[in-house]
Amino acid sequence: MSSDNPQQGQGRPLPKKEQDLFKNVVKFYESKNYKKGMKNADQILKRFPNHGETLCMKGLILNGMAISAVGGSKDKKREEGEEMKKEAVELVKRGLMMDMRSHVCWHVYGLLHRSSQNYTEAIKAYKQALRIDEENLQILRDMSLLQIQMRDLIGFKETRLRILTLRPSSKVHWLSYALSVHVNGDAEAAVGILDSYFGTLEEGCEEFQKNFESSELALYKNQLLSETKGEDEDGLGGVKKALEHLDEIENVVVDQTGWLKAKLSYQLQLGKFEDAKDTVFILFERGLTEEHRVHGAYMCALLKCDRATCLEVEKMKGTGTLVTLRPISEEERNILLDAYG
Repeated sequence: MSSDNPQQGQGRPLPKKEQDLFKNVVKFYESKNYKKGMKNADQILKRFPNHGETLCMKGLILNGMAISAVGGSKDKKREEGEEMKKEAVELVKRGLMMDMRSHVCWHVYGLLHRSSQNYTEAIKAYKQALRIDEENLQILRDMSLLQIQMRDLIGFKETRLRILTLRPSSKVHWLSYALSVHVNGDAEAAVGILDSYFGTLEEGCEEFQKNFESSELALYKNQLLSETKGEDEDGLGGVKKALEHLDEIENVVVDQTGWLKAKLSYQLQLGKFEDAKDTVFILFERGLTEEHRVHGAYMCALLKCDRATCLEVEKMKGTGTLVTLRPISEEERNILLDAYG
């Protein structure tokens, strides 16, 4: 073996020809063109048999081929797939031992664990890779996906903040960080993050115009506002703000039915029963005459139910309405009969 052989974590880059081949290996793996990826990996390993990153990538490709084989219906193919999986693990472990200072090797090791649904070990491998390359966005994204899958909400929030810090110009990173804060139970802070994002935009940009993305974002911010407590003693300050906010975003929202349903929910929670009836009639005019949740809301408005009952009815599924939630008195029954008569 020549002395310029880049292996065992010595930090020596591959020659240009092999570098190009390695890029092809990654490209073919990502496009699931495993045979070509394997061919390119073998070409590198023919000259540098102990190159850790290539060994790891070859193992990852073999693992992909094994998964495809195991998914087949024939027993023989499944057996071959299991054997390939074992070989893939050995290759990745060998590659990692050859270059333990490579973030690529640790990332691949994490991907291998993820494919086996060993998520805890996968996260450990990602963290090790990030100790070597702290600003690698792909590894950070992969880790954040596993953290939310494992319900590691605090870790998810920390990772999304790191990603946002690295790429503050990207909309998706702002929204992902706001979501991470939201799932950690801080709706007010999530609203602040969205406001900060809006503050980075120029007036008249696409985000303030009527389209599906800006519509969904506006409705998401509205939902967050409804979950904040506000300064009111009754704890409904957030709901009041959300109701006012609906008027501000009406011209941006594409989903007018969703907008009306949100308005109806807030009106009921705030005891604005006459306004709620008007909103119900608009929904009926839009063709929602067969939707039981709308009828349930209408019954709540007619009977002037308390907030807890209104929220309970709102969550009901199928054909459930207020009358299936609790018994009603004779007086309440007569009110409903008059309304529906």
